[in-house]
Amino acid sequence: MIGLKGLLNVIDNSGALIVECVNVLKSKSKPGVGTVGDEIVCVVKRARPIPNNAPTSNIVKVRRGEVHRALIVRTKKEVLRPDGRYIRFDDNAAVLLNKKRELLGTRINGVVSSDLRLKGWGKIVSIAPKVV
Repeated sequence: MIGLKGLLNVIDNSGALIVECVNVLKSKSKPGVGTVGDEIVCVVKRARPIPNNAPTSNIVKVRRGEVHRALIVRTKKEVLRPDGRYIRFDDNAAVLLNKKRELLGTRINGVVSSDLRLKGWGKIVSIAPKVV
């Protein structure tokens, strides 16, 4: 469960490392709290450093302090699966999205939840190296 001021790791190659949640969008279960598959609005708290000699168009897509949309892909809070199992992860993680709800990065560097496929995010599940 991710709420206001919650910190999440970014697991794509957009350039952001840590983001802070400032708003949860379209949360149907509990207002103001997001789970796996929910969109949030977040602020980039830590990003990869920008090299001085390289062009910035392809290397780093985000900077510290920018506001972006993100999709929650892992949570520490356990989630009940339809078959009765509970699943939880070691950290909270997200991937950054643009205004058109497309991935900002081109790769995903970690495990994502299979609940994303049920919520209409099949592209993220197909790019991810491992789905649990």
